[in-house]
Amino acid sequence: MKTFWKQFWKDTEGQDLVEYALLVAAIALGMIATIRGIANALNTLYESISTGLGSIGQ
Repeated sequence: MKTFWKQFWKDTEGQDLVEYALLVAAIALGMIATIRGIANALNTLYESISTGLGSIGQ
């Protein structure tokens, strides 16, 4: 059993695919967080513009 774990630990086959998958997942999570932040900022901006224009018309 000990030799199995040593071989398993040293085995690098398929390692690149896992690394690329983790990298893509990290980038995707970062993009989602960024896009949500931008969406919230734009929503706040449009609400303030709408409020400002609404007060002019009264």
